[in-house]
Amino acid sequence: MAESASGAPGPAAEAGLVVGIVGGGQLGRMLVQAARELGVDCVTLDPEANCPAAQAGASQITGSLFDADALARLIEQSSVTTFEIESTDADALARLEAAGNLIRPRPRTLKRIQNKLLQKEFLSANGIPTSPFEALETPSAGAVRRFGLPAVQKLQRGGYDGRGVLIIKSEEDLDDLLEGPSLVEEYVTTARELAVVGARAVDGDVRCYSVVDMTLGESTNMLEMLTAPADVPAEVADAALELGRRTIEAFDDVGVFAVEMFMTADYRLLVNEVSPRTHNSGHFTIDACVTSQFEQHIRAIAGMPLGDIRQIAPSAMINLLGDPGYAGLPVLEGEAEALAVSGVHIHLYGKRECRPHRKMGHVTVVDDTLEGAIEKAERVRGLLKIRGCETIDAA
Repeated sequence: MAESASGAPGPAAEAGLVVGIVGGGQLGRMLVQAARELGVDCVTLDPEANCPAAQAGASQITGSLFDADALARLIEQSSVTTFEIESTDADALARLEAAGNLIRPRPRTLKRIQNKLLQKEFLSANGIPTSPFEALETPSAGAVRRFGLPAVQKLQRGGYDGRGVLIIKSEEDLDDLLEGPSLVEEYVTTARELAVVGARAVDGDVRCYSVVDMTLGESTNMLEMLTAPADVPAEVADAALELGRRTIEAFDDVGVFAVEMFMTADYRLLVNEVSPRTHNSGHFTIDACVTSQFEQHIRAIAGMPLGDIRQIAPSAMINLLGDPGYAGLPVLEGEAEALAVSGVHIHLYGKRECRPHRKMGHVTVVDDTLEGAIEKAERVRGLLKIRGCETIDAA
């Protein structure tokens, strides 16, 4: 549907409001669940038939996220279009926006985020503190040496969930440089990895959830546990919230943004990466906050007022990943035992194939204390397993 893309208030509660979602994975699924509670219909574009978002009630167009015709069909059926994944054709979306279609966040934001070098340049140009970096169009050991070790190489495009990133601590690591246009940045010795998830409305209102603390796996670089609120000094939490707000405002756009940042031993905060969408670091909001990040995103892009972001209980969240050594139809073990633990909320994503380390769901635990939530989450980690129905070669 053709509408102004300028940021004028959208159709807040009009009958027949339809949100188009580029991508129908787990984030799309949870967006659809939140939209339905607001009486908003959804249509999704995804290459997999009966994708998780369709299982939750969205109409589906089956096709590639890089198919310009399929994107056009999605937008034709939508009052406003958004995306749950950055891996799509930002140029095609920009052409559709220029034709008068409402896309939030805007394709220009998507394009900045898709390329990690452009993203870092944007943050730096807007006075957002981030680690020193240089472009590395043709990766070479000599170029990284000149930049200085330790360092981190990131592919400019395509990295996700720890992929496309190489930590270079020694000369030996230079033998494993990733191929393709990259950037190299200073390796930051961190005391904590924090994140701020917030939303910006059409009228410029910005609301940020509690600062969260993220523990990443050493081998996978994927989130192992998230705790909210982060156990950091109050002044650090306030500074992180302000940095998150400044970062979101710099993009001058509408929707939910996740701002991941490093906290150094001397409490400096450096923005690592930004995602212009709902995010793994905001999943706790479904069970622990008045308004979830998914409802907040629907509210924002539809021109509705933002919801209350208060956290109502301390929480811990763990991802439910496919066990190594198995693939195929998912088999869930220990669900009854996990649900017997008070405060446990299990969220399964409806993926029909389980693979090693694939995100198949998440578990949020709420408790009267953060320590209690963490203890219960660790207990659930030992109880709840998901794997494919067939064994595979671990190699």
